[in-house]
Amino acid sequence: MSEILSCISPIDGSTYAERLAAEDATIRAALDRAAACQAIWRRMPIAERAMVCARMVDAFIADKEAISEELAWQMGRPVRYGAGEVGGFEERARHMISIAEASLADRPAPDKPGFTRFIRRQPLGTVLVVAPWNYPYLTAVNAIVPAIMAGNAVILKHATQTPLCGERIARAFQAAGAPNGLFQVLHLTHDQTAQVVASPEIGFVAFTGSVPGGAAMERAAAGRFIGLGLELGGKDPAYVRADANLPHAIENVTDGAFFNSGQSCCGIERVYVHADVYDDFVAGMVDLAKTYVLGDPTDDATTLGPMVRARAADFVRGQIAEAIAGGATAHLDAAAFDRDAAGSPYMAPQVLTGVDHKMRVMTEESFGPVVGVMKVASDDEAVALMNDSDFGLTASIWTSDEAVALELGDRIETGTLFMNRADYLDPALAWTGVKNSGRGCTLSPLGYDHLTRPMSFHLRTQV
Repeated sequence: MSEILSCISPIDGSTYAERLAAEDATIRAALDRAAACQAIWRRMPIAERAMVCARMVDAFIADKEAISEELAWQMGRPVRYGAGEVGGFEERARHMISIAEASLADRPAPDKPGFTRFIRRQPLGTVLVVAPWNYPYLTAVNAIVPAIMAGNAVILKHATQTPLCGERIARAFQAAGAPNGLFQVLHLTHDQTAQVVASPEIGFVAFTGSVPGGAAMERAAAGRFIGLGLELGGKDPAYVRADANLPHAIENVTDGAFFNSGQSCCGIERVYVHADVYDDFVAGMVDLAKTYVLGDPTDDATTLGPMVRARAADFVRGQIAEAIAGGATAHLDAAAFDRDAAGSPYMAPQVLTGVDHKMRVMTEESFGPVVGVMKVASDDEAVALMNDSDFGLTASIWTSDEAVALELGDRIETGTLFMNRADYLDPALAWTGVKNSGRGCTLSPLGYDHLTRPMSFHLRTQV
């Protein structure tokens, strides 16, 4: 009998959705359909692929209100922010559609008399996309649309916490008239996912999740010599220089730390502030954090919803308690926020000072609404602390001097360097990480290189 996969809503602990894990025969049929469809799809002109994907996007965004409600119940994001994920899905999808023709065009070699030489990008076959719950549509679309535009078929395995998300994308592709087998969703256990990764029909795996999850993907693919795209999270730093526009930095760093209850791979988890503006920055951040409304995410007034589960919230509470025991100061009273309590997924935001890198809250991914703030005396001290991490997904510098931001950015070990903004994916730029934040690349023209293979054509035209 198949295992039951349950989505337990963080709103009230109820079972919001249940799905049976796929039977072996269902998995086999999906792999076979994908292979058969891809053999035809890869021959379709890019313009025709674009029409199908564009119609899919049209169908998807038509349901944005229902999507926002479902997101709240599945993973706890306030409904007032749900439209942002739908908008981001559309932005990324339409951008990757628009650049596909140029990104996949033949790349000629220099002229050589008597020869025609060029490199052509060929699809990989069937791409397995393993998507997480925290940004269930944004993380998935990064790979789904470019994979299909590149001539691949896609099988999506979504997180058990967000089973309705993959199904919504599948319905959008169906409404778009996509051929049978081009995009499919499978509800799988961890063991089944590993079995699919090991299947010879899979030509690439795009995984977003934890570092242990990424290691499991590598083990499952061992010996297969296929590509793995691994986006594994971060401990992203921000540096506020003395010349920063302080009100702008306070507003945006705070949002970068607490949006989505801190459950963002590229959210700000540690802040370094120049001594000249440190006191004013901390005071402003604390005052702003006090205005957050913790509560039921289906209420339009709520600005901070529950974390995905009580266990995750208690993990963050443990980091905070350990930091306070080590000498840190907590600037927010959790009792001032309704619903916050040990053992509950509802967790108040927290700003900590007096922290250092001996504390887990400054080195270990929190993935919750807490941020540590440290005073620094110089750019060099800030860069050294920013690089003192096992992660490297994004980093942000808050300054009025672009030249300084560029100079410091070249010294920071990160995949994306922001100036005066954070927690955003620009689809025109490569989304990538270093160290334990993973490897590979999505979005931008470079994203297409990872979803295809190069094939060289060396034609002697004079014999």
